[in-house]
Amino acid sequence: MADASTLFIGESRSRRLKDKMVRMGVIAGGISVLLMLVLIFFYLLYVILPSFKPVTVEPQTSFVVPSQDQTLAVGIEEQNLLAYRFGSAGELQFVSLQSASSGALSDLPPQTISIVAQPTAFARSLPRDQLFAYGTNKGGAVVVMPNVKTHFIGTDKQQVPSVDYPLGDTALQLDPDGQAIQQLALAVEGQQGMIVGITDDQRLVGLRLSAPRNALQEHGTQWSEQAIDFSSLPAYLSNQVRRMALTPDGRTLYLQRERQLAVIAIDKTAEKSYARLRDVVTVAPESATITDVSLLSGANSLLITTDNKHVSQWFEVLNDGKWSLTHIRDFPLSDSPVMQLVPEHFRKSFFTWQQDDTLSAFYATSPNSVFQSTKVATAFSPESAVMAISPRADRLLVVEGERWQFFDVDNPHPEMRLASLWQEVWYEGYPEPDYVWQSTSASDEFEPKLSLVPIVFGTLKAALYAMFFAIPLALAGAIYTAYFMSSKMRSIVKPTVEIMEALPTVILGFLAGIWLAPIVENNLVGIMLSIVMFPLMIFMVGAIWSALPGRWVNGLPNGLHIMLLMPVIVLTVYGCFAIGPVVEKIWFAGDARIFLSNELGIGYDQRNALVVGIAMGFAVIPTIFSIAEDAIFSVPGHLTSGSLALGATQWQTLTRVVLLTASPGIFSAIMMGFGRAVGETMIVLMATGNTPIMDWNVLEGLRTLSATIAIEMPESEVGSSHYRVLFLAAFVLFVFTFFFNTIAELVRQRLRDKYSSL
Repeated sequence: MADASTLFIGESRSRRLKDKMVRMGVIAGGISVLLMLVLIFFYLLYVILPSFKPVTVEPQTSFVVPSQDQTLAVGIEEQNLLAYRFGSAGELQFVSLQSASSGALSDLPPQTISIVAQPTAFARSLPRDQLFAYGTNKGGAVVVMPNVKTHFIGTDKQQVPSVDYPLGDTALQLDPDGQAIQQLALAVEGQQGMIVGITDDQRLVGLRLSAPRNALQEHGTQWSEQAIDFSSLPAYLSNQVRRMALTPDGRTLYLQRERQLAVIAIDKTAEKSYARLRDVVTVAPESATITDVSLLSGANSLLITTDNKHVSQWFEVLNDGKWSLTHIRDFPLSDSPVMQLVPEHFRKSFFTWQQDDTLSAFYATSPNSVFQSTKVATAFSPESAVMAISPRADRLLVVEGERWQFFDVDNPHPEMRLASLWQEVWYEGYPEPDYVWQSTSASDEFEPKLSLVPIVFGTLKAALYAMFFAIPLALAGAIYTAYFMSSKMRSIVKPTVEIMEALPTVILGFLAGIWLAPIVENNLVGIMLSIVMFPLMIFMVGAIWSALPGRWVNGLPNGLHIMLLMPVIVLTVYGCFAIGPVVEKIWFAGDARIFLSNELGIGYDQRNALVVGIAMGFAVIPTIFSIAEDAIFSVPGHLTSGSLALGATQWQTLTRVVLLTASPGIFSAIMMGFGRAVGETMIVLMATGNTPIMDWNVLEGLRTLSATIAIEMPESEVGSSHYRVLFLAAFVLFVFTFFFNTIAELVRQRLRDKYSSL
């Protein structure tokens, strides 16, 4: 007895130890899962939050550069190695930034290169090109480009400033009569260039230039010249012109007179180039005076500054088949006139400097400033100083007389504002404000369109259409399997449906895109007929079955009624597909897609929401079916037996006892299915056109959060705005899933408490 007692005590201790170890393991596993979720949450925030950090502008090096004339323009070389200054005497000065960083307010002897003597006009192209032109008193113009050449002396590298003459080192003769050039506008893009000037006697003159190859890269290229004919323009246009702007493609010239802007199209034929007046637009109110007209990066937008303390954005919009210059938005400023406006080289950002020393930064898609301060450049006067921004947008240069100062700029993500992510934005070239996702383009001046609304909409659209397909089939199948089907057949059907869940979604997506989408396209009418006829035939068979004699009904073993329905389902679908072409020919003129497009204005994409709904519904059905079937089958048998014993029918027992008791599990099944549909990637990636449009049309495509992340994350630059907004999309998806799961759990607990007394 002692040995048996000892053995029992030892086994009891061993069992308690094992129970404790298992319990600790389960606790550790649960805590690890929660910890991983928290870490994912905070890692996503860690990547996202730098996108919204405040912009900073900090003073850095200041120094003195001797000069004798007025500053017309300043700039910084692309590598931030040299700064340069164009003076009114026709000279170009270079200053080494490496030397400047060695000491503050020290005299730095610049390297000076003479461009032209006694210039009469000055112009610059878009900041990205860093091209400048001087007009001469004999009707000519000289175009220059500051440059830096690298020389090696032994192992030492030296940066030597130089000047390139991309259009030739001799003056281009704009005016055959030799009148002095009073104003200039310059634009060069690839193999095309254009210079337009106004002479002393108020005539518009200009040249269109072309080269056999990119002359900005191939030095010594000979440009061919073609004079522009301005004779068809009204004579008054060239009088009292205050400012000119020329688009890089050389097709549009803007002339600012008083409060109006004349839009002049410059067309080209094989024989000549000629100008025609396209429009005259009033761009300022009567009480205001225009103080500046600048082209934003890409030259699609005009920024117009007036003395009534505001900057407005204008660009061409297509209305009724005609392009017209349209007022888009105003950028609010402090109560002080704008003295300078400095666009960035490649982004749609710009800085404004006001008379009260307020320095502000804006991004064109949002009217609100991303930076504003009155304490940055207080040592300079905005009226007399000249400001420039570096090509990398990380430095500002301010020059006033002989004083120079640099400022460090930290503004990496100006396009990521809450307004641009979640509100309608009026983008360049669009007829109206819209939600748009278009993150990349081949052009450096591309305006990123990072609205998350279209892809969130696409995610919900795909999930809802999948649920419309999956919920009726999955729940009906779960109810029949758990409540009506024989145990023998249930043992076959339930594992078979659950095995479907193991099918890789990439296979479902591949089949949906390659096999199912063409079938739906070729049998669109048959699909629509099947959606209508399928439930009707089921009800019809049920009505016929209930009308049959009892001996026939009772002759079929309970739970095998599905064997009668399967042939009906197959024949119904086959019949719908067979008569589909006939219906299409009679009612839809032989082609349902063209009929929908032309007659009803409903678009059709081959890979559309209908295909996604069927394919993703097929993937979601096993999840909903399995959980719902377990919940229904787990309803205590005494509840069912008691209901039937009290005289209730099987249908009454099902609807008023079984489904109510199982409702927490059924609701959880639906929410689990919805959560999987929201996060599904491969099916929506392969079975949709991945078009981020906002339309509930079941026959058009969509784009989801998960598909966007899968497509664009491998191609995004690490740390870029595109990269971080994709992490924001992942964060939104994470929040979606967490939100729906939380709601599901709360509702499930409430249903359980409500029906626990049954």
